[in-house]
Amino acid sequence: MGAEGLVPSLLCTFGSWYNSSGQAQRHHQMASRSNSSQSVMELFAREWRVFLPPRQQTGALQVCPVLGFLAVVLVVPPILTKVFSSPLLRQETRYLLLGNTLLSDLLFMFIYLLSTCFNAAGVATSEWSCATLLFLLGIFYSAGLLSAMAMVLDTSLAVLAPLRYLALWPVSRTRWAIAAVWAASVVFPAGTVAGFLWHHSADPCASQVCSLPVLLALTVGYSVPMRASMLLTVAGVLLVLLLVLFGYVFLCCRTRRSGVWRGERASRARGTFFIHYFHLLLSICPMLVLAVELLLYARPSRSVELRAHLLASLVLCNVLLVLPKALAPYLYGLRYRDLDLCRTLLTFYRLKRPATVTPLTKS
Repeated sequence: MGAEGLVPSLLCTFGSWYNSSGQAQRHHQMASRSNSSQSVMELFAREWRVFLPPRQQTGALQVCPVLGFLAVVLVVPPILTKVFSSPLLRQETRYLLLGNTLLSDLLFMFIYLLSTCFNAAGVATSEWSCATLLFLLGIFYSAGLLSAMAMVLDTSLAVLAPLRYLALWPVSRTRWAIAAVWAASVVFPAGTVAGFLWHHSADPCASQVCSLPVLLALTVGYSVPMRASMLLTVAGVLLVLLLVLFGYVFLCCRTRRSGVWRGERASRARGTFFIHYFHLLLSICPMLVLAVELLLYARPSRSVELRAHLLASLVLCNVLLVLPKALAPYLYGLRYRDLDLCRTLLTFYRLKRPATVTPLTKS
């Protein structure tokens, strides 16, 4: 936020929050009643200085999306190449859903890194460009979320109806399900982005700070329609995540009765469910934090609280949202460790040398 080209746009956005949140009227009354020499502009400058967090904190938090993107881009492309180039893997539903999930995570991390780089370079975008970036982020995040829900449905059918699994869930229906996931992902963030465009249609700032943490702190914080649409979106995301969680809990209870948790298969079953629960926990945490933050915006905030909201939004977007996306390929790689995915990664990065066979000679 210290770039020269970004400060005027950020200052304009902060001025819009200052006027709409009631701080300007309160300071005007304070300046008119008191006999001090502080003017309204001096009180505004003090609010601005208190609002800006230290550069060390923001700089450290801006590195997290870069590290998350590197963690994803080093692993996901070889896995996707292996899944989509292998005729055998393309005929299995779980690998198609896994590839769709990892592809959406990779695209989400790329768009979010692009937005972070724009902000670090001081590039202020127009409202339509910013809305496009936010819309793409919403599409790719929703696609990963709905793909995880489809993976639960696939696992449930494989466990509950193993003899009718191929008839109920063939590969052709899997491709239609993936198309439906992307179609629903387009509709899911449309309401929030439409609220963003409606709100900024009358904004005096010609260029926008297209930073999701700043928008959460300065725009969603004082706009009641945007806060309501964001709360509805977060409630929908939490509902999907809770359905996924309850699906795995139900599968856990059913598989315990069938003997999957006894014998040599017990360790693999526990590991698989642990991986799913851990990934779901990482996905639910940012949504819960965002819901609490949106509820806290309902009451008027002072300047010190606004800085706390900004830091919380930075941690939420740059750490909590990025962490499950960065860990997903490694967690699912552990799940499929006995198949070709892990071996493909080791071969791709030359970490596994081919075994040499030494011929036996007769003495």
